[in-house]
Amino acid sequence: MKSLFSEIPHLCSSRITVGEITMQHAQGLYELAHSQEVYRYLPTFLYEQQHPDIGYVVRHLYDECWKDSILLGVFAKGDFCGLAEFYGYRAEYHKVSVGYRLLQRWWGKGIASETLDLMLRYLYGETDIEIITASTMVENQASARVLTRNGFDLVTHGALEDWGYPEPTVVDKWIR
Repeated sequence: MKSLFSEIPHLCSSRITVGEITMQHAQGLYELAHSQEVYRYLPTFLYEQQHPDIGYVVRHLYDECWKDSILLGVFAKGDFCGLAEFYGYRAEYHKVSVGYRLLQRWWGKGIASETLDLMLRYLYGETDIEIITASTMVENQASARVLTRNGFDLVTHGALEDWGYPEPTVVDKWIR
């Protein structure tokens, strides 16, 4: 079994690829990071939003935030669709959290569900991860459906967390 941070994963299905983000994806990442519609459901402190220079973000994805999280691109036939993320890794518990965010034009096409399925297959099939968690804003029902379709159970509804907003964020906590 691999350690989660031993390599940059490259995951494929017949329709999508989840893998390393390079400078050729900078424009898509810029578009995603500046989408108010996408980020209304997400914490304010995500790596891709911490630096105004998206080139800096791409160049440092696999050194500055490595060991804390792994950000991967989601691609459909080579087109940048969004990001997949492994974060909150706890080696001693064989636990990690997962997340995903897609450009709005890719919503409702099954890309998030397929991305999460690839992530789960990788984690359970190739690493020593045993516990996978996720968090969603309560109002993000589309993401809740993606998690449910992929075998996650809701364990806490309406918890208050600090997602970087002026007030605590009301979230649902999931486990698989």
